[in-house]
Amino acid sequence: MNKNTTHLPLPVPGQRPALCVMVLGTSSGAGKSWVATALCRWYRNQGFKVAPFKAQNMSNHARVVPAPGGGWGEIGTAQYLQALAAGCAPEVRMNPLLLKPEADMRSQVVLLGQVDQALTQLPWRERGRHVWPRISKALDALRSENDVVVIEGAGSPAEINLQASDVVNMRVARHAQAHCLLVSDIDRGGAFAHLYGTWALLQEEDRTLIRGFVLNKFRGDARLLAPAPQMLEALTGVPVVATIPRLAQHGLPEEDGAQDAGAGYGAAGAPVQTTVAVVAYPRASNLDEFQPLLNVPGVRLVWARSPAQLHGADWVILPGSKATASDLRWLRAQGLDAALAAHVAQGGRLWGICGGLQMLGEALIDLHGVDGNEAGLGLLPLVTAFDVDKQLLHAEVTMPQLAPPWQALSGLALQVYEIHHGQTRPRGDMVAAGQGVHECLPGLVWQSIDGRILGSYWHGLLENANLLQALLGANAPTLDSVFDRLASGVDEWFARTAASA
Repeated sequence: MNKNTTHLPLPVPGQRPALCVMVLGTSSGAGKSWVATALCRWYRNQGFKVAPFKAQNMSNHARVVPAPGGGWGEIGTAQYLQALAAGCAPEVRMNPLLLKPEADMRSQVVLLGQVDQALTQLPWRERGRHVWPRISKALDALRSENDVVVIEGAGSPAEINLQASDVVNMRVARHAQAHCLLVSDIDRGGAFAHLYGTWALLQEEDRTLIRGFVLNKFRGDARLLAPAPQMLEALTGVPVVATIPRLAQHGLPEEDGAQDAGAGYGAAGAPVQTTVAVVAYPRASNLDEFQPLLNVPGVRLVWARSPAQLHGADWVILPGSKATASDLRWLRAQGLDAALAAHVAQGGRLWGICGGLQMLGEALIDLHGVDGNEAGLGLLPLVTAFDVDKQLLHAEVTMPQLAPPWQALSGLALQVYEIHHGQTRPRGDMVAAGQGVHECLPGLVWQSIDGRILGSYWHGLLENANLLQALLGANAPTLDSVFDRLASGVDEWFARTAASA
C-alpha cells in the first residue's frame, strides 16, 4: 500500500473496531452525501473493507434491500449508493432509522427497514431513547466487521434545539470516536463563518472530534482563499484539509431530489434530442431514479411544477409520491391535470410510476387512513385501494409486451424495486362499457388503448442500461465509473502539501 499522501486517516488492516470517518455539514445540501460516497470508494480502492452508515435519514428517496431474517426493508438511497461505492451489499443496518415525510408535521418512521407505527405516533423528541439502542447496535456490528465505516451526519451538528435528542450527529461521533470532517458549501457564501459558528456551538468534548474543515463547491483561484484558512485554524485549532471544486454534474442524484424545478438539465456538450418533464409535486418520492436521464447525451430533464414547464416535452413522467392524494390535489390546483390531458391529446407520451400510476386512474380509495381518498385524473380506467401493509420487493423482471410508442421496452430483462401501499386494478364497469386498458402484467403494468400512456409499479427502470439504450439509443455512465471518478478526486482534494506532510 502506498504511503498516505492525504489528510485522511488510514486504518490498521484487520484491527477492530473499525476506523470511523464521519462527514458532517454546516447545513443540509453542503455535500455530505456525495463526499461520503467518494470516501467509501476511495477507502475501498486502498484495499480496505468498507461500509457506510447514517443513523437517521429524512428522505422520501429509498431503496429496497434484504432485511434480517428474510424479506425486504427500506434504507435511504444515499446509503444504498454508498454501499455500492464501498463494494458491499446494501443492508438495513447501514441506515437503521429512515423518516419519510408525509406532510409538514408528520413523517412515517422506518426502523431497521420496517415501518414502525408506534414510533410514528411518538413526538419527535421522545423517539431518541427508543431508537438509540438499535442505532448503536447496528453501528457497532458494522464496526466489528469492517476496516473503515464512513458515517454521514444529517443537517448540521450545531442545531442546538435538537442536541438533547440527537441520535445522528455528535452522539454518533462520540460513540464511534470518529475522525470528523466538517463540510461547508462555499458557493453559497459565508463558508468560513459557517465553519467557525458550527464549531463554536459544539460542546467542548465534541469540538475535539472535528479533525478537518472541508470547503466544497469552490470556483475560482484557490490562492485567493488565503489567509482565511490559516486564520480559521488559529481560532479553532482545526485545519482546512480539502478544497473541493464545484462539480456541476458529479453523476450522483441530489438526495433531496428536484433542486430547481423548471430548469432544464442534461449532459453537457450534446444537442437536445429528447425533453423529459418530471412533475415535481411536494411529496414526490424516489426522484433519484431519474439521475440517469441527467447523464445521457441528448436528453434534457425538466422538473415541472406548472403547465408552462410541460411545453415542449416529448415525455411527461408522474413519479412516485409519499402522499399520493395530497399531491394529486396539489397537481389540480396548479392546473396540471388539464395540461397532462392536453399533452396526451397532442400525441405526447405520459408515464406514471407507482404513485404517479395511481394518479392516472379513476379513484384512490383509502379505508384504513393510509393516504386519503381522492378522485383520479381519469386517464386510465383503474382504481387503487390502499392497504395498511407496504409492498416491498427487489427483483429481476421481464418487461411485458408493449404497444407503440413504448414497444422498444418489450421483453427487456430489468432490475427493479417496489415500494407501495396501493393495490391497483381495472375498474370493471368502465371496462365493460368499452373504456378499455391493456393490463400488460396483472397488478403491475398497464397501457392505454392508444398506447401513449404507460403506468407501472416498478421503480428503477431508468437505471437499467439496456432500457436507456432501447428507449433513447444512448447510455448513461455506469455507477462504477461515477464512483471511480469521484474517488480519483479525493487524492487531489485532500492532498498534503510538502509543508503539511
